[in-house]
Order: sequence, then structure tokens, then C-alpha cells
Amino acid sequence: MKAFFDSAYFMNTAIVIITLVFAIIFSKILRFIMSRFFIRSAKKLNVDHTKYNFLKNAVSFLVFLAALIVIFVMIPELKALGLTLTAGAGVITAVMIFASQQAFSNIISGIFIVIFQPFRVDDHIKIGDLFVGYVEDITLRHTVIRNYENRRIIIPNSVISSETIINSNIVEDKICNYFELGISYDSDIDKAIEIIRDEAIKHPNFIDNRTEEERKDNSPDVVIRVISLADWSVNLRAYIWSENSPSGFIMKCDLRKSIKERFDKEGIEIPFPHRTVVIKKDFKRKEIE
Repeated sequence: MKAFFDSAYFMNTAIVIITLVFAIIFSKILRFIMSRFFIRSAKKLNVDHTKYNFLKNAVSFLVFLAALIVIFVMIPELKALGLTLTAGAGVITAVMIFASQQAFSNIISGIFIVIFQPFRVDDHIKIGDLFVGYVEDITLRHTVIRNYENRRIIIPNSVISSETIINSNIVEDKICNYFELGISYDSDIDKAIEIIRDEAIKHPNFIDNRTEEERKDNSPDVVIRVISLADWSVNLRAYIWSENSPSGFIMKCDLRKSIKERFDKEGIEIPFPHRTVVIKKDFKRKEIE
């Protein structure tokens, strides 16, 4: 009896180990084949990175799920335990569903992200008012965002699906950058507009987004408008096009420097609020005198 028990124990352990090893090897082979197929066929078939990465993770999940089912079927004790659990699974199922509802929510949200594609791998996105960066990966549970500090932000799929997403690449990469600047009421508005337009056109990241008709009509390369007359400044806004959002950010940073330098040379003032401080002690002393 003891020899039989030891033999059965050995066989069950061997079944578990062999099944798991086979699942690991089979999963790695499938991922390797998918990677090779993707590399060779991406250009011809126009395969989307998002679908590929999500499918790669989903295949691994299904392989290990199948391995777990095989282990339960092949080991009599586990099979009997499975039948017992199934017979009285009402309460257990309810508890499992309640405990894993967040996990299932992430999986379903991930599937919806892949189907409807509000963003894809390598897209530059902004999530709500908190996170900005590039989509690096989409898994069954979460989405990985790489921010400008080269840090990875791990966001559950159910969370990202409920947020407002600004996608800079979903239709086309080029964007219109709003460049706003205030000048004093005493400054020459036309001269300030000319300087802003000249500096914008000279920047290497600037692109001319005018149509053929606009070029024939000699429409300006950079449209600049007076958007408000504020308390101490005349506020201008330039609409400057760039190839993508990162190059537009760099362009705006460079223009703040170059335009400020040109304004200083040509007498255009950028105003700032002034305050007059009155010391109460000195004020009383003057009254006495």
C-alpha cells in the first residue's frame, strides 16, 4: 500500500512538472514564432503593434490555462476534488467572481482597447490631467506608458478606459501648436507679430501647413491673432505647425528664448505686474510731520 502510494505520488508530481515545463516551452516557442512572423511580415501585412503585443500575452495566458486544466484532468485526486468543488460551487463561484471582478474588468477593458483602438503602441497620449507619454505595451491587465523621464507608468486597463485620452497620433502626427505671448500696450503690435512670425518660420521644426489655394492667395505661413486685451498686456496667439507633439514642444521652448531676445533688441516690452509697497510705520510718520 505504501509502495502504491509512493508510486502514485511520484506519478502525480511528474505529471505536474512535465505539464508545466511543456507549457513554458510551448509558450516560448509560440512567442518566438509570432515574433519572427511579425518582424518578417509587418511591412507587407501592415500588422499593428498593439494587436501583436496583446495577442502575444493572451496566447501565453491560454497556454498556462490549458496546462492547469490538463493537470486537473490527468490526476485522479484533483479530478475528484474538481468534481466536488463543482458540485458545491455556488458560494465559491460567487466569492471568486466578487474577488476577481477587477481582474476580469481589466481583461475586458484591454480587449475593448484592442478592438476600438483609442490608442496603439508607440502613440503619444495624455491621460486625463495626470500622465503624458508614449504607449509602450498593452497586456491583459494593464497598459504601460513611458513618460519623458523614461519612467514606466503602469495603469490598469479598466482605469485608463474610463479616462479622457488625448491622442496625438490617432489620425495624423502633425499638430498645431498654440504659442501665446503678451506685449505691453505701448508696444507696436504689428512689429511684434512680424518678429514672432519670422522666428517661427526660421525654426527647423516648423512646417508649412497651408493648402495650395492659401499659398496662391499669399496667406501667412503663421497665423497670429490678438486674443485678448488683458489688465496689463495685449495677448497674442500664434498658430504654428510641427510634425508631431515632441518636436512642437521643443520648438515652443526655443521660440520663447529667441523671441524674447528679439523683443529686447527691437524695443518690444513683455509686461509684468508691478506692486507698490507702503510701510504703515513710515506712512504714520509722514502724517505727523
